[in-house]
Amino acid sequence: MATGTAHTGLEAASGSGGLEVRGLRRYFGDIRAVDGVDLTVRPGETVGFLGSNGAGKTTTMRMILDIVAPQAGSITWNGQAITDEVRNSIGYMPQERGLYARMKVFDQVVYFGRLAGLSKAAAKERADYWIERVGLAERRKDLVQELSGGNQQRVQLAVSLVHDPDLLVLDEPFAGLDPIAAVAMQEIITERSAAGACVLLSSHQLDLVEGLCDSVVIISNGQQVAVGRPIDLRLAAGHRTLVVEWAEDVGQWQPLSGELISFTGTRAEVAMPASKDASEQIAHAVAAGSVITLTVEPPSLAEVFSDSVSPPVPGGVASPVPGGVAPASLDATAHDEPISTGEVTS
Repeated sequence: MATGTAHTGLEAASGSGGLEVRGLRRYFGDIRAVDGVDLTVRPGETVGFLGSNGAGKTTTMRMILDIVAPQAGSITWNGQAITDEVRNSIGYMPQERGLYARMKVFDQVVYFGRLAGLSKAAAKERADYWIERVGLAERRKDLVQELSGGNQQRVQLAVSLVHDPDLLVLDEPFAGLDPIAAVAMQEIITERSAAGACVLLSSHQLDLVEGLCDSVVIISNGQQVAVGRPIDLRLAAGHRTLVVEWAEDVGQWQPLSGELISFTGTRAEVAMPASKDASEQIAHAVAAGSVITLTVEPPSLAEVFSDSVSPPVPGGVASPVPGGVAPASLDATAHDEPISTGEVTS
């Protein structure tokens, strides 16, 4: 790849530095969109930022990019306040389409590379590279409007990566992708993280998040409710699930303790307290018949997420401040102006 670079103070020292968000707050009228959120993304880390619709994820990301101004809190890169120059070097992939529909794929990626400060030659070389990596080499001369939604998502990823950023902010990067494209997206994110980049991403596909992210931050109604490595959050849960499958129908069967979630005669699923020794339960299952498989697992990240967040507010609106009067839609307030990748990825 060409050596022309747009890195302007964004590089993070190995083992330290990175993105730090502390006590971030943003209200829209009486609506509490973000209320005291903390985030840390170190070089080489991928952090999942999780929450229901309207929880405050996108607003937080927009504050990092200075699309929305925070009303309290701090955002730093390598211990210093983020300047406009640094913000313009961030690789940002918005949830909304931020592309020019009547521009060709190759020209689009080159254009955003030039906005990021690359030379013309470097922008072209990197555009070729990333268009190939995201699997769109045969569509490089097509207009963006001629692509499917999933392929447009691939173009957005190429745009966010064309200048080799050290900080990636990806808002729902897997939305609209087929399984093959989702795997390719995972591979690219993993590679960027392994190369030392800081990656902050939001996603509702928690199975992907669990395998991809070093840690997660879960927010609900603008407030942080859980932080940690996915496995640690799972192990901290108060229950475990015993799943047993028998070779033949064992007739009527009941666990020694816990709650029988499902039973078909050849398969049982039991919820049991994490503090309970599972050995007696396992022996009881083995005594019932010939066992094919038997597992005792902590809850999935999806279950931890469900247990952590408040019930979603109808319409995806963030919760009102106690005693306040909520406007009709937070989303309408936050989207007064169209957001284009070009405004922030330059």
